[in-house]
This record gives sequence, structure tokens and C-alpha cells, in this order.
Amino acid sequence: MRRSTGARRSSGNARSKRLLAAVGALVVFGGIAAVTQISSAGDKPRQQQARNVSSACVAPSPGATSPSGRGSTTQTWQNGRWVRNHWGDGQMSVAECQAVKAGNAPVTTLASTVACPEVTPRLPQIPAQAKAEVDKELALLKTQIDDANKRLSAEGRNGKAFIDNAILGPLADKRRSALNRIATAIGRFAQRPQGLEQLAGCQVAAAANNGGQNGGNNNGGQNGNNGGQNNNGGNNGNNGGQNGGNNNGGQNGNNGNALGVLAKDCANSRLQPHDGFQNGNRCVSTAFGEVGAAANNPSLLITQFPNQVQRNQAFSLKVSTRNLVRDRFLAAGQGGYYLESSVLNGQGLTRGHFHTACRMLQNTNQAPSNPQDVPAFFVATEDGKGGNQSDDVTIQIPGLPQSGTAQCAVWAGDGSHRVPMMERANQTPAFDVVRIRVN
Repeated sequence: MRRSTGARRSSGNARSKRLLAAVGALVVFGGIAAVTQISSAGDKPRQQQARNVSSACVAPSPGATSPSGRGSTTQTWQNGRWVRNHWGDGQMSVAECQAVKAGNAPVTTLASTVACPEVTPRLPQIPAQAKAEVDKELALLKTQIDDANKRLSAEGRNGKAFIDNAILGPLADKRRSALNRIATAIGRFAQRPQGLEQLAGCQVAAAANNGGQNGGNNNGGQNGNNGGQNNNGGNNGNNGGQNGGNNNGGQNGNNGNALGVLAKDCANSRLQPHDGFQNGNRCVSTAFGEVGAAANNPSLLITQFPNQVQRNQAFSLKVSTRNLVRDRFLAAGQGGYYLESSVLNGQGLTRGHFHTACRMLQNTNQAPSNPQDVPAFFVATEDGKGGNQSDDVTIQIPGLPQSGTAQCAVWAGDGSHRVPMMERANQTPAFDVVRIRVN
């Protein structure tokens, strides 16, 4: 009995110690919590900053989001490919912005797509006997990416773990097999290429960045990366101006043409440096970039449109483009406006997108007096397609709310929304306009 009582007393002492330890832990935790709460008033810990994201998110400009309210970007499946439509300036809604900053955004919020390493530039000279088999496997690699993009668009909102396990993992396995078959086909008639398996892995990237990644095998992609570096200087203002003056401006400064050029950079401008956002009264120091040959000048045409529609009646425009690779869109609402120099792809074609806008004309006898007004419809189209052959895209317009005459226009843009430059001054830029009666 005496022993049992001692055991009970020992057990009770142990419980008391555990209780005291728990209370002590609570006190310490409370102290830590109190310290965290006090320190957050000054230098805000990361968790606190993540929760208080609303202060950094601003409402998008009028017309920047889809009429359906689905966000800044929508995708439609057309002619065997996904067509990305960036509504307005590509700016996110407040809710989307908060989700991104808090780390809760679905991967496809910014029109994400699967980006894979380029294979063709890594291949040696392909023996003629192996070319058919290699071409077949290269086409299969493209089909695999297309299939992965379809699934990403349909199921990407399930989160990163799902995408890694259900989309990117199987894609890497398929690519590894195809790459091995390519190496084997070449190895039958020449030295087997090494290291192709390193190109199997892919990742999810925002659509606006895919152009630079996919273009890594040509001058356009390389210049796109260099442009990004120069753009950082442009954000800082002075560096961009110095680069412009010391390089392009300095080399072309003394042509002896007596034209009395007023300025070639922002060195003497009294305006603030442009920062990539849509603000006026700024000076842009970003270099113009690459100008294509006259024969490669982008062109486009509205080939189908209605002459008359009812108010709020949905209709479509069919647009044909040529010499415009639609793979670059830097969202203006996220600081991508006038930010990137123009770049050409390996064929010397402009990389960018095209815009479609409809506005109501108050008077058909005078130029509009309200150029600052937001159009009734505006969308930028980027689908990774386009080339030196005519290529059609259908633009779906959900309807125009006012009666009168609508002016619907389409025009090409480079990655930062500027109309592509031309070799000659007497070339016609890539644009077209139609008028539609709205009853």
C-alpha cells in the first residue's frame, strides 16, 4: 500500500509537471504572439503582409475585365488550338490580385500554358534516312504539349500538386520516350545525340512569357531576353535613357542630314521616366527594337462582319493576319506597356498579338472629340499561332449596348502593344476598320 501511494504521488507529480510545462508553453507562446503582434505594427511579418493584400491591389481600369466577369483572360478552342483573349489591358480584378498575392491563386489565373524546352536546336544534322522518323516524333512532341495545354485549361484549377502529378509528370514521361526514339533514329545512321533526355521536363508559365522561352532558338527569343534586361533599366528611368543615348542614339546621332532632330532619348526630357504602366506625361526610354524587312511587314484584314445588328446582340468578326506571330502579350495593367523592345522571330516576323475594339461614333462627319473614352468592346488576341501565311481568327463580341454607328477596328501590336514598325514610310500598317449599324 505504501508503495502504491508513492506511485500515485509520483504519478500526480508527473501530471503536475506536465501541466506546468503546458502552462509555461502557453505563456511563452502568448509572449511570442504578443511580440509578433507588436512587431507587426512596425515591420509587418510575412504572414501579416500576405493577409493585408488589399492595399496593394487596385481596381482595374474600365473595360479591363471580361464582360462575363470571368477575369482578365478567357480562352476559346478555335481551329484546333486555344485562342487567348486578354480583355482590356490584361489587368486582374481585385479578387484575382488578392488571390495571387496571398498565394491562393489557381495556376491558370494568368492564362498559364505548358512551356517545354525546344528540341530542334539541340539536334545535330539529321541524316536523310532518319528525317521522316525524326519529323514524326517532333510532331508528336508538339501534339503532347497541345494535349497537356487542353487538360491544363480544363483542370488547372485543381492546384499545383495536381498539375505536377497528373499533367507535367506524364508529359515528361511521354517526351522522354519520344526523345529516346529520336536519338535512336539518328544513331542508326550517325553519332547518337547525347543529353536529349534533359529536355523532357516542362513547366507551367504565364502566357505572356512563353514567347521568350519558346523563342530561345532564334534571334527573336534572344533579343526578347535582352530586352527584358534593358527594360529593368527603363523602369529606373536614367539607365534606360543612358542606354538609349549611348547606344542607338549615339551611333545614329551625326548623320549629317541637317534634319534638326529634337530628341532621340529621354536625357533632356522634363517628364518622368515611363515605368511600364499606362500613365501619360512620361518619357519612354525603351529601345524601339527590331524592324522587319518590307516583305515581312505584318498585315491583317477583317474578312467577315455583319452590316447591322440589334442592341446587345452577339456577333463575330473574322480576322485574317499574315506575318504576325501571335505569341507575345505583356499585360499593360501589370506594367508591360511600352516596356519591351520589338523582336522578330527566326524568320524575321514580328512577335506580338492583335487588338480588336468597337466604339460608338457620335458623329460620322468629324473626328471623335473623346479619344479618352473606353470603347464598348476591346480585346487582345494571342494564341501562339500565325506566320507568313494567311491565318484566320474569329473574335466573338457579346453585343453592343447602344444604338447608332459602331466603328470596329483591328490592329497589330508587338509584345508591348505598339503597332509594328515598317521598313518604309509609305507602307500601310497592319490595321482594318469596319462600321456596323446597331439598331
